[in-house]
Amino acid sequence: MLVHQKNYQTIWLKQEGLVQVIDQRHLPFEFIIRDLLSLEDAWWAIREMVVRGAPLIGVTASFGIYLGLMEDSGKAGWQQRLQSSAEYLSSARPTAVNLAYALYRQLATLREAASLEQAREMALATARQLKEQEKENCRLIGEYGMPLIRDLSKKKNGEPVNILTHCNAGWLATVDHGTATAPIYLAHDQGIPVHVWVDETRPRNQGARLTAWELEQHGVPYTVVADNTGGLLMQKGMVDMVIVGSDRTTANGDVANKIGTYLKALAARDNNIPFYAALPLSSIDMNLSDGIRDIPIEQRKEEEVKYIEGYSEGGLRKVLLTPQKCRVANYGFDVTPAAYVTSLITEKGVCKPNKQDIEKLFQS
Repeated sequence: MLVHQKNYQTIWLKQEGLVQVIDQRHLPFEFIIRDLLSLEDAWWAIREMVVRGAPLIGVTASFGIYLGLMEDSGKAGWQQRLQSSAEYLSSARPTAVNLAYALYRQLATLREAASLEQAREMALATARQLKEQEKENCRLIGEYGMPLIRDLSKKKNGEPVNILTHCNAGWLATVDHGTATAPIYLAHDQGIPVHVWVDETRPRNQGARLTAWELEQHGVPYTVVADNTGGLLMQKGMVDMVIVGSDRTTANGDVANKIGTYLKALAARDNNIPFYAALPLSSIDMNLSDGIRDIPIEQRKEEEVKYIEGYSEGGLRKVLLTPQKCRVANYGFDVTPAAYVTSLITEKGVCKPNKQDIEKLFQS
């Protein structure tokens, strides 16, 4: 994607032992590139949401394994330390299944390494391969999802298609293109008029800060709204479709996404508006069949709810919103049952959210 007319991806190898990422905590106010030099740096970047979004979390963890091997002194037992490194990275964020997928892929590959030096080379190759795969996955999600927008545009005789999205499932959450945004960018690039309603996405405001910034960089018309506005917009006929991402989707099509997504799905169902989840197959956990029961829901720091962060006097500032000693529940995600999801948009095609159709995608 372009940032001030320069092409960027969200993560890249700068030189041997040095991975760089965009520090998303400072957007849209400052564009800061952060160095990752160690396993600890990768864990910290994932945990503190320097990087976020299920596909990007997985790629960062994969590079984290490589960085951990680069740190290793070469003493006996590096294979055992590799397992503990994977467990450590896995603890950074519990909900996104891409994290476990990326680490499993690294460990499976590195079982064949005969030496630490070979393991380093293999880990780097695996991380690069995963990065390119996730990028291509998102491009294909755009290819399969764009016709859904095109068809609505035809029905509206070329009037803008109004799309509501929640949180950030754009290129900042992946490597490039995004998941929920990939069909939107492609439609816009092909001259299909679109307009995006951007939920602010409290408490971290990923919509207002990240999605809005992305869309502006790409030239896509958008409007930021408070999280509770979506239902009204749907009742007034001002939303044509909803597209969200997913941090984990179960084998039966239940979709875990940023807290507040479930409420949008309910409103969409009540107003007969199609509700799509866009995600790569790496975000589908075929070991789980009941999202409400089985998907772990991350609970984050109280401070995210008690304070709001913004830009003032040349820097980021936090302002207290609540009584100082109030109790806070800060659930990071919720689960939308498959019954409220119109379709899943993946790199293998669009399918209904049920086990039979999802399994066909993995077999294709």
